[in-house]
Amino acid sequence: MNSIRRMTTLFRTEYHGEGLDPDDFSNDPVEQFGKWMEDALLRKVMEPNAVHLATADASGKPSGRIVLLRDFSQRGFTFFTSYGSRKGDELQQNKHAAMTFFWNELYRQVRIGGKVSKLPAEESDAYFRSRPRESQISAVASRQSRFLESRELLERAAYEIEEKFRDKPVPRPENWGGYCLEPEYFEFWQGRERRLHDRVVYSRRGDSPGWTIRLLYP
Repeated sequence: MNSIRRMTTLFRTEYHGEGLDPDDFSNDPVEQFGKWMEDALLRKVMEPNAVHLATADASGKPSGRIVLLRDFSQRGFTFFTSYGSRKGDELQQNKHAAMTFFWNELYRQVRIGGKVSKLPAEESDAYFRSRPRESQISAVASRQSRFLESRELLERAAYEIEEKFRDKPVPRPENWGGYCLEPEYFEFWQGRERRLHDRVVYSRRGDSPGWTIRLLYP
């Protein structure tokens, strides 16, 4: 217990974010997210597109990891990975997922929940072609989330792929591509002094278009 108390004291941080007023927020949460992303870029937040992605299997058992957001629009929020990874397996079983962005320098976080679907093959092809060649090779060499007997096996596979496609384009593996999370829920969180944080939530109005905007207790 003493060590827990010491850690709590050592790492406790006071937040000094400016207050949020729902009346100042856009009626469109995607547009509001874009404004906050611009703020993060201007303030040089480290990897502002890094996002915690939470998925769950058919039984509801959750798992999480950090991925990189590659695009966002009215359609949704996109990322790329192996379809055979743990997250790919879980998204096959359960389409619901959640994203959490945390921008420590701004005392802000954004939570987004919704359903995930695969991007069309041509979009995955286009993004794969835009990646550095080393990243393309690693995507082909890796059996993501599967057990690996030794590091040497992975490096040997990457070398063999590099030799096989020397002076030729590396084709996108069929088990690798993009996903899009179509948002059904947004929450914008601003850290405030004395832990009296601000939370603004957007939720869908049933089957009708548009969003309902409300405050939440911290």
